[in-house]
Amino acid sequence: MSGASGLDDRGLPRGYPLKPEYEISPRHAKELLDAGKLVLVDVRTGEEWDLVHVPGTSHVALSEIEKRFDEIEVPEGAMVATLCHHGVRSLKAALALRACGRPELAQVKSVAGGIDLWSLAADPSVPRYERGPGVLRVTGT
Repeated sequence: MSGASGLDDRGLPRGYPLKPEYEISPRHAKELLDAGKLVLVDVRTGEEWDLVHVPGTSHVALSEIEKRFDEIEVPEGAMVATLCHHGVRSLKAALALRACGRPELAQVKSVAGGIDLWSLAADPSVPRYERGPGVLRVTGT
């Protein structure tokens, strides 16, 4: 996926300043999810979740994350990552979860680039979509 796609060997946009303490690349997250070593929490709205989501994720909207953090089940040895559309809301959610006081959530990371980059770099079977005022639709590419 590198080269013409504009992604580097990690599956990130060339020059993306990944913050490893707070973020994980979509490719690495998918590897961990497939191996059963990642709990992936989708923090997008219910409408976005209904439109498209990554198989194997749970859904807790960002607006509910501080009230529902106790619902996140973390198996022994698994890490937790949050996912949104482009990575902004998921970073906010990761920081909120880190601050909730549960030791197993103290190192939550955000999936860099969100589900949009996930679709490009980790799993093209997950459709990309457009979100904006009055618009929520799969774009097909």
